[in-house]
Amino acid sequence: MKITGAKRLDAFQNGIFSELDQKKEELIKEGRTVYNLSVGTPDFEPDAHVINALVEAAGKPENYKYSLRDKEELIQAVILYYKNRFDVELDAEETMALYGSQEGIAHIGMALCNPGDLVLVPNPGYPVFEIGPYLAGAEIGYYELSPENNYLPDLNAIPEDMVKRARMMIVSYPLNPVCAVAPDSFYEELISWAEKNEVIIVHDSAYADIVYDGKVCRSFLSFEGAKKVGVELYSLSKSFNMTGCRVSFVSGNKEIIKNFRKLRSQIDYGLFFPIQDAAIAALTGPQDSVKKHCMEYEKRRNALCEGLKKAGFEAPLSAGSMFAWMKVPEGYSSTEFCLKLMEKTGVLCTPGNAFGSLGEGYVRFALVLPVEQIREAVALIQEGFGVK
Repeated sequence: MKITGAKRLDAFQNGIFSELDQKKEELIKEGRTVYNLSVGTPDFEPDAHVINALVEAAGKPENYKYSLRDKEELIQAVILYYKNRFDVELDAEETMALYGSQEGIAHIGMALCNPGDLVLVPNPGYPVFEIGPYLAGAEIGYYELSPENNYLPDLNAIPEDMVKRARMMIVSYPLNPVCAVAPDSFYEELISWAEKNEVIIVHDSAYADIVYDGKVCRSFLSFEGAKKVGVELYSLSKSFNMTGCRVSFVSGNKEIIKNFRKLRSQIDYGLFFPIQDAAIAALTGPQDSVKKHCMEYEKRRNALCEGLKKAGFEAPLSAGSMFAWMKVPEGYSSTEFCLKLMEKTGVLCTPGNAFGSLGEGYVRFALVLPVEQIREAVALIQEGFGVK
């Protein structure tokens, strides 16, 4: 019997990542030093009080049952955190836990969209922004982001027919992969536009605590009218170095949360209790390490972007997120440059076209190595490509 995958899988492009991983393994077998700046997994450790909370809870046999729900202590921790961190008032019906923001974005369209509804997603943007609506049977409408407009959408430039059909719009700042942040004026305009056109806003705020140059990132929900039009996803993965724990929260409009909760009740049985306890510890415990690690990311950003600029590359200083976005030299596509870079220097990055057609001509570096190793990588890039 011949087994084939579903046709929907044809939309998932993973060829370049498989090729990059294969070549990385070949370099390692050859004894080459590899500088892996391709995957956005923090190299920092979670705080000890977070680990201790998880370990203690994991030692209790009663915690291995289905949780079925978010612990009241967890919801109260989220409410307190949003008040302290963002000056946003939430109640228990306005928030719930998720298995990470990626899972949330992958599924929220199923709770809000009918087949044929149109969802607006950024180009370039993180792949799950379009995969989630696609899995819900929605049509995808791309809004273009360009460096000339600081990677902000021009809401007035979105075609009128797309706006009329739009059910939902996914927005994310600081934005992976282009490392841009949005000013307050953009959110004020977005909320007014969304209410006028009856478009639900889903704001992904995974990098809210990684912004640079002394700036502080606000929550989408802190702007007047935000709860009327949408929700925000906030993750513990990058802020608290808990990527493997897969825990985040969606907060905002009660009706959206209610419908999303109904959907998720059919596909999971709640977060593992020890993970919930670790999340409570992170949200309610000392926050010193969040700022400390952001400062370290900034040092890495400076080492990478300033080093690449001195070497002749176009790599603007990232405004936020744990990445850097660089234009590839003339004569290369994004994929060609990534492969050539790895072969000549052992430095791994991600081709920009993995994030949409407008990512072509760029590559993304993850700031996941110490400053000294990043400087070594920059020196190898300069040497390998002969840039003066």
